[in-house]
Amino acid sequence: MRGARGPQEIPGPGRARLPAWTATLTWKAAVFITLMCCGLAALLGTLVHDAMTRQTVGVARERALAKLDRITDLYESGASTPRGEGVRAAGVPPELRALAASGKRGTAVGEHRGRSAMWAAGPADRGQVIAASVDYSGSEETIADLDRAILGSSALAIGATLLIGAFGVTRITRRLHQTAQVARRISAGDLDARVNGSPRGKDEVAAVSSALDTMASSLQRKLESERRFTADVAHELRTPLTGLNAAAELLPPGRPAELVRDRVQAMRSLTEDLLEISRLDTRSERLELDSYDLPTLAARAIAATSPTTPTPPTTTPTTSLVISSTPLRVETDRRRLERILGNLIANAHKHGAAPVTVTVDGSTLTVTDAGPGYPEYLLTGGPQRFRTEGMNKGHGLGLTIAAGQARTLGATLTFTNPPPGGAQARLTLPASPRQHAPQQ
Repeated sequence: MRGARGPQEIPGPGRARLPAWTATLTWKAAVFITLMCCGLAALLGTLVHDAMTRQTVGVARERALAKLDRITDLYESGASTPRGEGVRAAGVPPELRALAASGKRGTAVGEHRGRSAMWAAGPADRGQVIAASVDYSGSEETIADLDRAILGSSALAIGATLLIGAFGVTRITRRLHQTAQVARRISAGDLDARVNGSPRGKDEVAAVSSALDTMASSLQRKLESERRFTADVAHELRTPLTGLNAAAELLPPGRPAELVRDRVQAMRSLTEDLLEISRLDTRSERLELDSYDLPTLAARAIAATSPTTPTPPTTTPTTSLVISSTPLRVETDRRRLERILGNLIANAHKHGAAPVTVTVDGSTLTVTDAGPGYPEYLLTGGPQRFRTEGMNKGHGLGLTIAAGQARTLGATLTFTNPPPGGAQARLTLPASPRQHAPQQ
């Protein structure tokens, strides 16, 4: 059950990382909607501004040219022209004066008596320039008011679109989160979990939810069929194995009889393990709780496991017990707890290396060894039956049973490879109101 761990990539020190919430679909949708609304508002605002500006400037130019015609008629008839206009006009923009001096008529925005004005100018006799102006400040205020109205309406439109879009996206992401939560429950072993979306839903999220429910139902049927098959096979094997074991005891002493008895015992152990896994899979086990001294239970498990661990003839497997805090009495199922510790210790002796240590720290028990460590698949996905690593012999049932019994106890069993090396299995028992230190 052990193997070398694969290399891990270490991120560079200068690599910047965005916050996790920026990767959510809601955030991406909000950014996309905001950018699209801003782009659309800018485009429409520019088109409206340009159209309104051209219209306003065109009206002002027509008024200025019409007034220039009237002043030209007055000038040609010898009548007096309005003050500040005509050939003595002051404030005509230089580029417009130059255009009129060249013999052409034109308009330009400038100032007249401290106010914005639209000037119109044209050529007069003797190389002079005749000009007229109309007030342009009102037109500029109209354009400014229009720009403010465009900005305000764009902001309101973007805000309303964001709210509506966030509402729609949130409904979708909520359904996706629900689907993901059901998928995690199924991965954790809850095969009865279903999304059960609305039958009226026809969108892609409903299709994903329906596919997940269909997959879960199919997986549940297959696993239940596998469990029934395993339990049936194990039950059917018990009777012939019992008879075979009795027959093996009648064989005359010798090496062949020892080999037969050893193989029969191995088959009986495998059958019992399969039956236990089948019962754990159905989650029909009942706890027999009582108050026990935790270090005493750990010592019993060590004593029961170490002598049965196969070792070379010249060595004896030893497991040391370390109590790192005040001993506790815990409310637990003794048989199941000893089964968990026994499997962890046996796995450490079989696949690890000495020294093997059991540490009791409050309500936590830790089994460590100095072997090559747990394989990567076990660290990420937990124990898997009938899977071993490399050339190791075994069926992968010991740690699978330990994990199932821990789940039945409501305890937490984790597997890690500490940095110094070796393997570490940590069993944390659930808190109990009857949990207390023993009396001195």
